[in-house]
Parts: sequence; C-alpha cells; structure tokens
Amino acid sequence: MTIERRATGLPTRAPNRAFDTQEFWDALAAGRWVVPHCDACGGFFWYPRRVCPLCGAWDRVSYPDASGRGTIYSFTILRKGQGPFRDQAPYVLAYVELDEGPRLMTNVVAPDVEALRVGQAVHVILDPAGDGGDAVYRFAAD
Repeated sequence: MTIERRATGLPTRAPNRAFDTQEFWDALAAGRWVVPHCDACGGFFWYPRRVCPLCGAWDRVSYPDASGRGTIYSFTILRKGQGPFRDQAPYVLAYVELDEGPRLMTNVVAPDVEALRVGQAVHVILDPAGDGGDAVYRFAAD
C-alpha cells in the first residue's frame, strides 16, 4: 500500500525516536503504515512499545504492514487553537478506530470539517515533518 504524503498545514515536528518507538517511526519515514502486533497473543494494540499491553509479552512485538484504514470513533472540532495551533482553527482532533482494532488519537483532515461524522471512513496520510524525510501520521476523510 502506498501512503499519500500530504502537507496538511497543521504544525508538525520531527518525531522523537525512542528505543520503544524507533521501528514505528522508521516505517513511517519509509512510507509504510504499521500497527504494533504481539506475536505471542496475536493482538494488535496502540501505541508503539516493546511490551504487549494485552498479555505482557516482552520483545514479542512486530510491526506488520497494516491497512491504513479506519473509522471515526469520536471527534471534536477545535475552533480556537493555542501555541503552534493558534492560526490553524478550525481543526479536528479525533479517535480513529483502525480496521485492525485499536483506537488512536489523531487529527482528521477534510475539506469541510463540519461534514465529518462518527463512523465515517478515513485513511492514513503522512504529513512531512523535519528535514530528514520524517513524517507524522494523520487521517483524511474518504
């Protein structure tokens, strides 16, 4: 699956690659959407880390390619931003339920944020961040 790279205009900064998240951020920089998977219990989970929160397995986490699709579980439209988001309003903060199961918090971008609905299909996009080809994930309405 090729993931669209799109500058959304929302503030971004290069991700902080930590021991637990290095593999995830490297996959995004390479244009791959991955979701942490426990090879011990078979569950997908969110957020990226080395220990499975479902069964407690240590170092049995892999990062398989994922669908990049999901639905809006809940969202809010922010009409007044602060800090680097001061001039970005209105923008959307949402929980997206991935097709693989986990829910994650993200921004959803859409031409008309007023038309977004709970249950609406979305797909992952990569928003360029930093100078080295890094990206952060966001979701776009279908």
